[in-house]
Amino acid sequence: MEQPTIRSYRIRGTRITAPQQSALDKYWGIYGVDYSLTPINPGVLFPDSQEVILEIGFGMGEATALIGRDFPDTGFLAVEVHKPGIGKLMARIEELALSNIRIIEGDIHPILQTMIPDRSVDGVHLFFPDPWPKKRHNKRRIINQDFLQLIHSKIKDGGFFHIATDWVPYAEYIQEVFAASPLFTGGLVERPQWRPVTRFEGQGITKDHQVNDLKYFKA
Repeated sequence: MEQPTIRSYRIRGTRITAPQQSALDKYWGIYGVDYSLTPINPGVLFPDSQEVILEIGFGMGEATALIGRDFPDTGFLAVEVHKPGIGKLMARIEELALSNIRIIEGDIHPILQTMIPDRSVDGVHLFFPDPWPKKRHNKRRIINQDFLQLIHSKIKDGGFFHIATDWVPYAEYIQEVFAASPLFTGGLVERPQWRPVTRFEGQGITKDHQVNDLKYFKA
């Protein structure tokens, strides 16, 4: 599968604060994983972890750091395109003295195609992806049949794909896409207590946005 030409993420401002840049420069060699055209070995990255979770688009890394802290026996391979968030998360990893988070900078599509071996991750987290609410932009949504096929191959048998969104029409769309696919089974679930309420999610809740968690298992 070739890299899609339609981006599923917005090109945000590249402005990065001095502390974020400092953390990026200082800690990339410890917590960063350089993009490569050859597959990585999650077992080597996380030799002490009982399972490995792939996180797609962690934003400023607020939830990622807290989940990593609360699940020290799980390895988290976190992917993000925006440098400010990467720097922010690296600073937080260092602050919390975490050893179970590694970061790849870039678009998830080529990363999945080249770096993530088949059946190598136990689960996937996709929390609050851009819903692209305008109809003319719906084609930019990351969840589609091609993406399900790609992500399905990377998840171990019995593994899961957990999504959270605060945009109800997007939650309904996600259910429709998964319902049309034989690759996964599942649907809406109760919000898990372990998933932190981030500042972004809290802002949505104050605007009466309804947050939906969806969890699907590899069929």
